[in-house]
This record gives sequence, structure tokens and C-alpha cells, in this order.
Amino acid sequence: GGDPTVFGRGGEEMVHLANNGIPFEIVPGITSAIAGPEAAGIPVTHRDYVSSVSFVTGHEDPTKDESAVDWEALANTGGTIVVLMGVGKLPGYTGELLKYGMAPDTPVALIERATWPDQRVATGTLETIVDVRDSEGIEPPAITVIGEVAGERERVVEFLEDA
Repeated sequence: GGDPTVFGRGGEEMVHLANNGIPFEIVPGITSAIAGPEAAGIPVTHRDYVSSVSFVTGHEDPTKDESAVDWEALANTGGTIVVLMGVGKLPGYTGELLKYGMAPDTPVALIERATWPDQRVATGTLETIVDVRDSEGIEPPAITVIGEVAGERERVVEFLEDA
């Protein structure tokens, strides 16, 4: 999954260790939110398209009463949205983004088992990606990349080794 402090439990573990007087070392990792798309030929930013990227969890704490993700703000931000751990909730958040005005033809990529030898990538649009997920059988763990950068894969995939 990449760096344990990006939607992992690294923060909780640090506090637990500190509360119990246990010394520890932090070894930073590269978040899968960047490494996964990159390995699939998708930059999360691109000067021709976007100057911002938002990282969002697709799998919030199930004990929460409501989502803390502001899908309306994300729909209107104009940058790339990278959703981690969200392939199962894909219909919900793509529906929210459409509801709040994101263009139905916005490119979307699903990256299953990013950076592994059996990595698979499926692409579509905000409007079609749920059907693509189902027809391709994309399953967790998967990363969702929403935005114009997701379309870049098609330009480079034939030249990308191990894609």
C-alpha cells in the first residue's frame, strides 16, 4: 500500500508506541497514490491539464455516521482525484462527482494490484467506469485516478515496459 501514514494506520501506531514509552523509527515510503498511477503510465499532475491533486480514501472508518469526504468540493476543484481503497464504493463516489457537476466524459483509470507483476489497468469515463470495472472484473486492491491525466496512459502504454 505504500507509505503507512497515507490512509494507513501509521499515525495511530506512532501514538500507541509513544503512549506506551516505546521508542520507534519512521522509515518514509512512497505512497501508492503516486507510485501506482505512475507505474501504469499515468502522471498524477501534468502541466497541460492540472496543477493539483487530491488524495482521498474510498474506505472510511465504518463507525463514522457520515463521510468526511467533500465530494462537491472535489468535483469543483479541477485537479486530479486519486481514490485509494475505493473500488467497492466506486458507484457511490462517481455518482456524487456527477451529481455535483463533474463532466461525465472525465477520464478515469482503475489500477488493480499496482506495481505487482499481475497489475491490471482498466480505463473509461466517469459515466462508464462502473460498467468497465464490472466487465473487466477489477477487484481490490485498486487505485482510482479521476481526471484528464487518466487519459495519458493511452498515449504512452505501448512504449511503457511492464505495463
